[in-house]
Amino acid sequence: MRPDIVPGGTFPDFELPDQTGKRRSLSSLQGEDPMIVVLSRGGYCPKEHRQAEGLVQLHREMEVGYSRLVTISTDNLLETNEFRAAVGGHWPFLADPSRVVQKALDIAEYTDPHHNPMIPHTIVLEPKLVIHKVYSGYWFFGRPTVEELRHDLRAILQKCRPDWDITTPELRAAWETGEKQRFYPYGKSYAQVIKEQV
Repeated sequence: MRPDIVPGGTFPDFELPDQTGKRRSLSSLQGEDPMIVVLSRGGYCPKEHRQAEGLVQLHREMEVGYSRLVTISTDNLLETNEFRAAVGGHWPFLADPSRVVQKALDIAEYTDPHHNPMIPHTIVLEPKLVIHKVYSGYWFFGRPTVEELRHDLRAILQKCRPDWDITTPELRAAWETGEKQRFYPYGKSYAQVIKEQV
């Protein structure tokens, strides 16, 4: 993995076709929310299927928890759709058969020259593509569990949502006086919150 892909760094804003063929950038998929990016070998690998199956339930939670999920693989468009359908995924799957991501991040899985996939990684991102955590998944148990990802998302949301604890008297008073800009999604962006904390 490229040496700058570490917590606190910024993940590249890759733009690739999704399962429908529409080009999508990571920043447009993320918006102002936390996002998990799964860099996958592809649909041929049973480990990828098992990880994606575990993410199906988490994704349902992420949808109501204002968080995003994206899978990127070296599959072509047909294989991407087959992989997505096989695991029952309803989040964006991006196809990268040209291996743009693999080359840019220096994560070619050299032990598998036949498939030439990426070394699997799971990247947890704060808003603005800021890297929160990087998991290497060459071995299956190097990948995060669903529970670890829940903890990561909680930590990010506590940091980026100014209204995380609405039981505080200060927030109650702000709401009652009409200061709704302090409440998500009425008000401040993540960037504004971070600027004020510095």
